[in-house]
Amino acid sequence: MFSFRERTKLIQKLSDQTFDLVIIGGGITGAGVALQAAASGLSVALVEMQDFAEGTSSRSTKLVHGGIRYLKTFDVEVVSDTVGERAIIQKIAPHIPKADPMILPIFDEPGSTFNLFSVKIAMDLYDHLAGITGGRYANYMLSKAEILEREPQLESEGLLGGGVYLDYRNNDARLVIENIKQAVADGAIAVSRMKVEEILHDEEGQVSGVRATDLLNDQTITINSRLLINTAGPWSDIVKKLDQKIDHKPHMRPTKGVHLVVDGEKLKVPQPTYFDTGENDGRMIFVIPRENKTYFGTTDTDYQGDYDHPRVEKEDVDYLLKIVNRRYPEVDLTIHDIEAAWAGLRPLISDASGDYNGTKKEKISDANFEKIIQAAKDYANGKQSRPKVEKTIVAAAKEEPDDNPSAVSRGSDLTVAEDGLLILSGGKLTDYRLMAAGAMKKIISLLPDQNFQLIDSENYPVSGGRFDPEKVEEELEKITLEGEKQGLSTEDSQYIAELYGSNAPKVFALKDQGSFKGLTLAESMALRYAMDAEMTLTPVDYLLRRTNYMLFISHRLMEIKDAVVDAMAEYFAWNLTMKEAYQTELDQQIRETQLMDLKKQQKL
Repeated sequence: MFSFRERTKLIQKLSDQTFDLVIIGGGITGAGVALQAAASGLSVALVEMQDFAEGTSSRSTKLVHGGIRYLKTFDVEVVSDTVGERAIIQKIAPHIPKADPMILPIFDEPGSTFNLFSVKIAMDLYDHLAGITGGRYANYMLSKAEILEREPQLESEGLLGGGVYLDYRNNDARLVIENIKQAVADGAIAVSRMKVEEILHDEEGQVSGVRATDLLNDQTITINSRLLINTAGPWSDIVKKLDQKIDHKPHMRPTKGVHLVVDGEKLKVPQPTYFDTGENDGRMIFVIPRENKTYFGTTDTDYQGDYDHPRVEKEDVDYLLKIVNRRYPEVDLTIHDIEAAWAGLRPLISDASGDYNGTKKEKISDANFEKIIQAAKDYANGKQSRPKVEKTIVAAAKEEPDDNPSAVSRGSDLTVAEDGLLILSGGKLTDYRLMAAGAMKKIISLLPDQNFQLIDSENYPVSGGRFDPEKVEEELEKITLEGEKQGLSTEDSQYIAELYGSNAPKVFALKDQGSFKGLTLAESMALRYAMDAEMTLTPVDYLLRRTNYMLFISHRLMEIKDAVVDAMAEYFAWNLTMKEAYQTELDQQIRETQLMDLKKQQKL
């Protein structure tokens, strides 16, 4: 059981023992560290001031993205790490990432990331790094006519053709909760809505734990630990300020990314599509079909606002609509077509030199990139020697201006402060396991008196991932059939199988507890499981992060939202005041997600 019903006992355990490791932050980075630390035998406590994944890790582009555009800058190490990690995630969480090849249209316009020649070189190198040697996921080129046959709504003017390469769809919040559930199964204690107020020290001035407040009842506790790691993402600098014995020089430079969701019939794309903005601003935009919807993004703007509550602003909407309406000129989307939206912060590091994953990102201008491509052509045609080509590449490499937020390193950084506080920051969602593995090597070295054995995290499944990753479709079909035998429809059973993986039988086992009023049997089973086993505390937790109702199933959301509140009030025995408060919180989140206030202003 990983439920509110056990939460009081968990908090008591936080107070009663001294842990080997306390983790501050329950996003994907903290979740990854928690899983590896608990599986390696450490006593682990993880505290998160919001819901798990609420801050950043439920607000991504929802891809396990290979980062093909980094190959424009010959950032081979970044892409190699990324596609390698993507394969590992697919192995340890096989029910979460889904292979979804992506179209990359090429337009003849200033500032294009690739041309038809360079995109093929990039895709071939990408496949080589990803270990794709043929088969249905190998890259291939498309002519202009072939792209327009697939996407007749796409802009034809200036379209030259394009390529198709492998990428993966992801459920970011589910990846977080499955890591945390596995950590808990291995003995970790994880508590959400627990805010760290102060970092504590022993008599020698070394970190010794934290003072934290339970935001549900204002109870303050002390959690003692031998080691403490800050995995707070964009909040990393804020957490550092809770430590009075270290330098508080800012290390993070968050940027805001926004995504918008429309009906799939309004904007029809058969598969994920990735193209330049056409604004000559160095950005690229994803347009992705999902659950009968199409969503697109992202923006990339420096952010100095409220970290706890980044909002979608009118400028964000205008920017994305301008680009998508240019690329799909017959669609003519307006703000009133937007069914859902989200904004998130990227935990970028202000100093690009720090990257303990071993990568170094260099930027190359369009002009210098063309010099490199021409040198490669000359070499291939026997007109230039390899040493001269290498000299051209070295001479052409240069940094982009500091004022471009997209140029900030997506690298990660692990530091140990003078008082022993570990700080793990930056990185990309796809790198989370690699980041955690690097942190664990350091953590083990700081606990020399213990005989901990690092888990082989490349082969250690997350919760729900215990089936053959080489036969995902077959395994999920077996699970789906199991649900059908319990009387569920194929559609409902498949939904549960894909959402919960090898945990789906636990969901099916809740059939005998019946349905909540206003919910189908399958919906009731999923909600019970979320409350029993996924520390779901509020209706927003369930409808936005444990499931995708608020983003991609909005038509059903409006039909069941009040029934979900009623069911949770019954399960948790909320009094009328608490129920009304959670109902208000849910309605406000829906209002914000559906951009109701912005739409109202547009009408005025």
